[in-house]
Order: sequence, then C-alpha cells, then structure tokens
Amino acid sequence: MMNDLNQNPVSPWLAGLNTSQSDAVTSLQGPLLVLSGAGTGKTRVLTSRLAELVASGTAKPWNILAVTFTNKAAREMKSRIGDMVGPMVEQVWLGTFHSLAAKMLRRHADLVGLKSDFTILDSDDQVRLVKQLMAAENIDPKRWPARMVAGVISRWKDRGLVPEKISLAEAGDVANGRMQQLYKDYQARLLTLNAVDFGDLLLHMLTIFQHHPDVLADYHGRITHIMVDEYQDTNVAQYLWLRLLTGQRNNLCCVGDDDQSIYGWRGAEVGNILRFESDFPGAKTVRLEENYRSTGHILAAASTVIARNETRLGKTLFTSADDGEKVRVNGYWDGADEARSISSHVESMQQNGAHLSQIAVLVRAGFQTREFEERFIAIGLPYRVVGARFYERAEIRDAIAYLRLIAQPADDLAFERIINVPKRGLGTASIQAIHIQARASQKPLLAAAIDLVETEELRPAARTALGRFVQDIGRWRNQIGSLHQGDLARMVLDESGYTTMWQMDKSPDAEGRLENLTELVSAMQDFDSLQGFLEHISLVMDGDTVSEQGEVTLMTLHAAKGLEFDTVFLPGWEEGIFPSQRTMDENGAIGLEEERRLAYVGITRARKNVHISFASSRRVHGQWQSAIPSRFVQELPAENIIEDMAQGMGIGRVSPAYISGASDIVGQQGYGPGWRRMANRQQQGTENRFVAETNGAAFIRGDRVFHQKFGMGNVVNVEGDKLEISFDKAGHKKVVSGFVSKP
Repeated sequence: MMNDLNQNPVSPWLAGLNTSQSDAVTSLQGPLLVLSGAGTGKTRVLTSRLAELVASGTAKPWNILAVTFTNKAAREMKSRIGDMVGPMVEQVWLGTFHSLAAKMLRRHADLVGLKSDFTILDSDDQVRLVKQLMAAENIDPKRWPARMVAGVISRWKDRGLVPEKISLAEAGDVANGRMQQLYKDYQARLLTLNAVDFGDLLLHMLTIFQHHPDVLADYHGRITHIMVDEYQDTNVAQYLWLRLLTGQRNNLCCVGDDDQSIYGWRGAEVGNILRFESDFPGAKTVRLEENYRSTGHILAAASTVIARNETRLGKTLFTSADDGEKVRVNGYWDGADEARSISSHVESMQQNGAHLSQIAVLVRAGFQTREFEERFIAIGLPYRVVGARFYERAEIRDAIAYLRLIAQPADDLAFERIINVPKRGLGTASIQAIHIQARASQKPLLAAAIDLVETEELRPAARTALGRFVQDIGRWRNQIGSLHQGDLARMVLDESGYTTMWQMDKSPDAEGRLENLTELVSAMQDFDSLQGFLEHISLVMDGDTVSEQGEVTLMTLHAAKGLEFDTVFLPGWEEGIFPSQRTMDENGAIGLEEERRLAYVGITRARKNVHISFASSRRVHGQWQSAIPSRFVQELPAENIIEDMAQGMGIGRVSPAYISGASDIVGQQGYGPGWRRMANRQQQGTENRFVAETNGAAFIRGDRVFHQKFGMGNVVNVEGDKLEISFDKAGHKKVVSGFVSKP
C-alpha cells in the first residue's frame, strides 16, 4: 500500500493530515515518540496509525496492543477505528492498562497462586481488608488510618514493588514500623480470598513476566506493535509492563505531552516520557505543534508560560487561524467580587447569544467552587459541576448534618448520618437498639438515644460512647445564640473528632476535604444565624435551573484535561492558591513545574477567549488575608494580554498599597500595570506586606473606619497591619489595614 497522501485514495484516514501527523501515522517500525501538544489532533493520529498498521499489512489486528488511560478513551478509539477498518477492530488488544492486564492475568493466574475467576476488589474492600489486618496486629487505627495504610500499599504497587523489595527505610515508621509485614500479610490474605486489587493486576503480570520467560516470549510472538496514549501519565509499574512487552522488536509508539503531565500526586512519572529517547535508542520523535483549537494569542500566552519549565522536551504551538482576542487579566477586590464579576460577564455573554455549554470556570482547588455556585444560583445562571457540587460533597453533608441535628434535635436523617461518623464504636446492634427505643417511645432518635443511655440495654463501651455523643450535642446546642455560627461549626468539627479524622487520613483527597470544611466555616461568616445558614443551604441544594443554552461548566483544572470550550475563566491566580503552596512545600521545584503545567493546561482549554483573574484579598481559613498575583500571571507575555484591571465587568476600588509598591498602584482606579512589578518582586523573594497606614494615617484603637465590603465600624484592636474591627452591621471582623480608610 502506498502511503503518499496525494496518491492513495484507498486510505481515507490519511487524507487531510498535516506533514507531522502524516509522519507519525506512516512511521510504523521501531520506537516512536509522538509529542502531541494541546489541540494538535493526537486522537486522530492514534486511530489513523492503527488503521494504517492493519491496512498496510504491517501487523494483523490481533498483533496490536493499544493502551488508553480511561474506558471512555478506549470506547472512543474503538469506535473511530471501527469506522476505518470495520469488524477487525474487535481483534485488537484495545483497552486500559488495568483491563488488558486483567485479561492477561486470568490466563496465567495459577502462576501467582490465584484461580482464573479471581475477584477484583474496589478501594472500599481494600480498606476493609487492611482494617482487619491492623486489628489483628493491634495497630491503632486513629493514629494510622486504614485508608492511609492502604494508600501506602497502592503507591508501592504503582512503583512495581512487591513486599520483598520494601526496605526498612522505605517502610519508615508507618504503622509502628510494621508496614512491610502488613503488606506481606495483605498479599497473603488476598491469595486466600482469591482476590486482587487494581495495583495487583499489573504487579502480578510483572512478576509473571520476570519469573516465567516462556510466558513473556509467548506475548512477544503474539504482540508485534504497541501503541500508548497519554504516555506522560504512566507510573513506574505501567512503564515496566510496557518495556517487558515491547521486547526486542521495539515497535513501541507512545503519544503524549510532557507539558500536560499534571498527575504526579497520584504516581505519574513525567520522567517516563522525558527519558524515552534514552530508554529506546534510535527512537524517532515527531512533534505535533499545529494547534487546531485555540487562537494565536492564547497559544502564545500558554507557550510563553510553559517555556519557563526546565524539564521538558520542548515544542512551540502555532495555528493557521488568526490571532483572535488577547488573553484578559483582571484584578478584583476579593473572591466574592471576582465571582460576581465573572457571573455578570457570563450573563452578558449569554444575552449576546453565547451558548453556556461553551463556557467554563476552571479553579485550582475544589473549595473555590462554592462562591461561584452560590452566585450562579443567586442570579439563576444554569451551571454544572464536574464532580460533586460543593454542598453535595460527603464531608460537607456530614458537617451540615451535625449542624442540623444541633439546630433541630428531631432531625432523624441527620442523626443517622453522623451517629457513627467518625467511628465511635457503635455497631449495628447499638444503632438498632436506638431505633427500637425510638419506635417504642415514639420519640426522635436523639431523644431515644438519651433515654437509652440511662438503661442497661447497651454494652458499657457503647453506652459510654453514645452518652458522650448526646452530651456533646446538648452542649453545642446550648452555644447557639451566644457563639457565632462559624465559631460553633469549627468547635463541632474539632470536638467531634471529624476534623482529626481527615487530618489523619493520608489519602490524596483528604487535604482537599479539609479545605472544603474550612471553606464551609468561612461561608457561615456571612449569615446572621445558624438557622439562616441552614435555610440557605436548603435553597442552594434545591436550586437547579434549566436552560436551552446549556449550563456553565465549573470544575477543577485537573478535571478539565482533555476538554475544550470557547471561553474559559481562570480565577484565583494568586500565590499560595495557584501555584499551590502545599505542592511547592512538599515537592519543591518539581512541584512548581507541575503547577506551571497545570496553568498551561488551563489556558489551552480555550478556543477563543481566556480570562485570568486574581484578587487582592481572599478569606482563607476564615480570616481575610492579603494576596498577590501568581507568578504565572507575571510570566504572561505582555504583547498577548490585556491588563483589564479596573475596567469593564464593574471592577471598583481594588488595591491597597504595598510596601515599596505604593507608587505602582494607580490611585483608586485598580491595579494598573503595578501588579506585574509586584508579582516580579515576589518571584525574586521580596516580601510584600500591606502597609499599616492608609492615606498616611496610622490606625489606633477607637478609630472610626470604613470598609468597602463591611461598611462603617470601630477599631477595637491593632496587631501590626491587622485590625480587629467592630462593624455596625457585619459584627467583629479581622481585616488588613490596607482595606479600610478613615471617613
């Protein structure tokens, strides 16, 4: 078969490919790395190359292994290839890493002590099994939560490590230094149950390939060509599995983008793609750089930012389309102002005919969605959250259930939700006894529990635990009215052990859950009473709207990878939020580069318009804190952006003065060009602080002041540049001095 695009009418999948795409599709032998930038048509290249392998006779369908990361991607690829080569697609080894490994393992299960009908445990079953093993070893589950221990085991498996390869130094002091033994016991228990977890699917196949060369040789005879999507997201075990399967033929084609490697926190090794040429000598690299998604200004902005990363293979995106509109950078007074302005802008776009389904708001952390959700609901703007909505997240529902039960002791649904969250040692029998007592006395569950504590119906330990719970509920209830509802919520979460439960949980999502709980407490500051807040929640939970123009998409940057929209809003670009301070603290320069790749992903989700924004203050952990623009804002190329600091979208007076930076601020008209110099000083390590004066006047106790958000109030305490103010209507607040003025 001829591969000339202009002379081969038999191969429609080759028609319309650009030069680089054609090179990738027709390079069928030897190791090949296809560096595919955002929006450069990698899916078309993958499917076309597989079709070309079959149609050219280079490989039979059953000789091809095509690996994806998600079932959705596998289904899409199968559908596209089916359109090209017909029913033969059914004979291709096509699927996710785990599905293909499972298929192989069922054929060779006996070689690792399993039967072919083994069960694949989900994460909940995995944690349950770990709990049993920890109980047998008398390991304190409060100090070492089972989910954390299970997470450690999973991470070892992602690195291809069997128990025998775990050193004492590697195990550390987790589970009182018995982590290696727990891992051994866990694996032994799985064999007894004829079960595996997801990590075992690849780990067992690695063991089989390494200890049974005849099995590996059989696969080398069966599989002559391997294709891998999203190679930058592979972990160590996946990498080793691919290398072993590739064998001497070296017919491995990996498609990926090192600039979009954003999953290091879950085990992805960007080094796999960076080392490809050294791992496979003689490898050919094809760069797909022509972007079919975004305008010129968007691509230039994204390319300039990502160019700051040192550990990358390098490519420059371009487009044959026009430059389009420049990236807009907006500065706001605070997070609420940011949400209001963005919502208003979306409304205006909708009125001008824009389809809401083509608009997305992408945030760095899940807790940032709350202000946008509430604002969208308030103005009736249809939206959808990818993942759970803020008030529908499990940890938020748990916290609200506590508050509902405190406010309304007859709320049986709330009681049932949190009676054993966190675990109090109340088993099924104890909870059944409460229900029996409630039915017999025709009382709510909490009242029945109070009665039950006074009897001998429960075993002593359960009676003590239940007694402590009902006493806590009563004590917290007595605080209503005398304690601000935000402070009450914080007390409840801390004293109930709920906060500690998530602090001890070392799973990847635990930190995000804690941030969400903090955001919940922060949200309560804006309400006059606990009842008012709970009523607000009820309205929010029932606030769905429907629109013929679809819904605005609200999601995290991590969840947005692979998607595209006409217009993308990127709020919260401030130091500490984005880039994430926690990521930089834990991973240093490597973490910062991954955060920058996340910025690149965010910008390149947009086809036509990008709006990046930051606020000069944001309420964090319930306290107002000054903020400075993200270093990524400073890295944006001036020729491709519009600094829309105080114009359009109703931005008002936004910027307090910074030490050594007051001259950069444009009076009361917003940030002006000074934000770039402030960000630059921050990047160079200069400490930026709000001055303790406004208009040259220092604040002292008793001063009468005005705040843009909270109105008039009196200063009651001064601590450096932080003021405690008793506002006439908003109550006591702590604010930075730069946000208030003397009337």
